[in-house]
Amino acid sequence: MTGIVLAAGLGKRMRSNLPKVAHMIIDRPMVNWVVSSLKEAGVDRVVVVTGYRAEIIESLLESDILTVRQNEQLGTGHAVMMAKDFLDDDDVVIVAGDEPLIKPSTLREMVRRRREADLDVLFLTMVPPDPSGYGRVVKRDGKVEIVEERDASEEIRNIKEVNTGIYAFRGAFISNSIVTLKNSNDQGEYYLTDTVGIAGRADTLVVADAEEVLGINNRAQLAQVARIARKRINNTLMEAGVTIVDPETTYIGPGVKIGIDSVVEPMTFIYGKTTIGQNCLIGPMTRIQDSKIADNVEIVRSEVLEADVREGARVGPYSRLRPGAVIMEQAHVGNYVELKKSILGKRSKANHLTYLGDTIIGEDANIGAGTITCNYDGKNKFKTSIGDRAFIGSNSSLVAPVEIGEGSVTAAGSVITDDVPPYSLALGRARQINKEGKYKKNREEKD
Repeated sequence: MTGIVLAAGLGKRMRSNLPKVAHMIIDRPMVNWVVSSLKEAGVDRVVVVTGYRAEIIESLLESDILTVRQNEQLGTGHAVMMAKDFLDDDDVVIVAGDEPLIKPSTLREMVRRRREADLDVLFLTMVPPDPSGYGRVVKRDGKVEIVEERDASEEIRNIKEVNTGIYAFRGAFISNSIVTLKNSNDQGEYYLTDTVGIAGRADTLVVADAEEVLGINNRAQLAQVARIARKRINNTLMEAGVTIVDPETTYIGPGVKIGIDSVVEPMTFIYGKTTIGQNCLIGPMTRIQDSKIADNVEIVRSEVLEADVREGARVGPYSRLRPGAVIMEQAHVGNYVELKKSILGKRSKANHLTYLGDTIIGEDANIGAGTITCNYDGKNKFKTSIGDRAFIGSNSSLVAPVEIGEGSVTAAGSVITDDVPPYSLALGRARQINKEGKYKKNREEKD
């Protein structure tokens, strides 16, 4: 089965430098919502027809998606002509790129019904309260056709059933009929809708939920569709056993997976390919993207990007885990602590005001407040190693490359530039000098 996504248009009413279908819905470009629905419906070959700023859209697609370009936007029929080399399948499903809420189940049902009735084409329709602006579905003497509103008589405009722009075609029919289209209309365009009138056997399927076929033409409609998409995702998660305290202020992407009995607090954003285990507490005011969170983890008021947080770990408040951060089992990351390309070992703690970059920390270590691993010399990155049960004193600066041995201690305020052997005390302070009475004398002079 082949799916074709029509994504060549500019979308003038978006008032944007981006093509319309490149705009984001939650954490995914609009066009990729349609692609995902086609794949979930069982389509094994997806072709996206691009046009305006085609390179932007093409860069958003996964490597298995085929693309063709419609360099002149001469209508939906012309767009499908550009994909004529891919119309050789038994079933061809065509969807507009600005209808991201279409459900895979609806697409599957369309194909099933077309096959069972042996139709040339079955297309999705709806009956809105106000059909203005839509192509009307005209049924006469066993024939079906679609008449665009600009070409419709007053009688036809009174018809309530309208076309949604989503089709299931017999491959041989669309392949033969698309090349016969004419552009003899007021717009001088080739209408894909004209193939319905050509078909010997055509029928409609009225969509059960009109929200599925909401199109997007402006920013307000983009926000409306995003709200519906977010509600769908949150409801699905809650039905599966996740507690979302305030769905109205919780933003979760379609690729996110969350285990049962986890709680997501308000003002939380979870995006990308994130997986969260069971019995976790996430939020409030937390952002997680493309990360792996195990069971029984707590992440509060923090930023987590491309990180791995293992079972029983605690993160936050006000922590930042950057790409490559690994928080091992029962480890703690506290307020204003940042990790990048670093491993915090089992039961180890970095609770306050700390930066750990390119660092490997063993088990049961304690990283004191204000510790910094100085991993960058302006040109190259260097690694720091901290052994099991090491204790790093507050306000220590560890100048990489450096290794702190197992069970060792660095004194508070030290600058450590050399390796520290196991079970040692390392001090790297300037010598303290006291000048007794100096401050009192200075104050007396000022008075």
